[in-house]
Amino acid sequence: MTIRVRIRLFAVQRELAGTREVGVDLTAPATIADAWAALVRLHPVLAPGESSVRFARNGAYAPGEEPLADGDEVAMIPPVSGGAAGGPEGPDGPAEADAAKRILELRADPFEPDLLADLSRRLAAPEDGAVVSFLGITRASPGTPAPGQEAEAARHEGRTVEALEYEALEPLALRVLGEIADEIGARFGVRRLAIVHRTGDVPLGDPSVAIVACAPHRAAAFEAAAYAIDETKARAPIWKAERFVDGHVWIGAPAREGPLPGS
Repeated sequence: MTIRVRIRLFAVQRELAGTREVGVDLTAPATIADAWAALVRLHPVLAPGESSVRFARNGAYAPGEEPLADGDEVAMIPPVSGGAAGGPEGPDGPAEADAAKRILELRADPFEPDLLADLSRRLAAPEDGAVVSFLGITRASPGTPAPGQEAEAARHEGRTVEALEYEALEPLALRVLGEIADEIGARFGVRRLAIVHRTGDVPLGDPSVAIVACAPHRAAAFEAAAYAIDETKARAPIWKAERFVDGHVWIGAPAREGPLPGS
């Protein structure tokens, strides 16, 4: 029996293969690892990235040994932008679960100047004694290149970053942000939280991510905000390319599929 599987490619893999999507026929029973092997046979240039690739099946992270069914979608997840260090909506709209408590969004448009103040107004409750906000800004100094991008990074050594470009697997990214928000509620008791991330081109000096955490006490709010940005960068399938005057470099490390053990 043969099954047909749709494979989606992102960031550096998309560029190397020259396509965003590949359909493959597999002999059942088949696994995600079999889909990866079939992809590499079609596009051998992807083989060196095997050690850093992660997988998602039908919008959720999954191991390579997970079985596949006819019509499944498999996303190959290259290193994400930051690396290790209620259900949301899909890409047609912002994910806002329990509107007074949680704002999780991916935005293609530039952030408005008063975004942090607006998020704080929407989230804060009378019992809150602390509102902690964080704004990530595009900087001129380059970051750590993703695995396989070292030679390209060396070519741009000593140059300043002109802009950033973000790409996301939006449904899974929003799901991961929801999981992070759930963990923050369980770990720190903080249930009024915003995580808003840019997609597309972000000019130098512009903000790319905003975090707001509201809580009765400052310690919990600080811990929640730090956890939110660290886990977003390590786990959400959001990819970042640093653009230079004559090229770009993908940044990051292999995606972490869940919270650190014991954390």
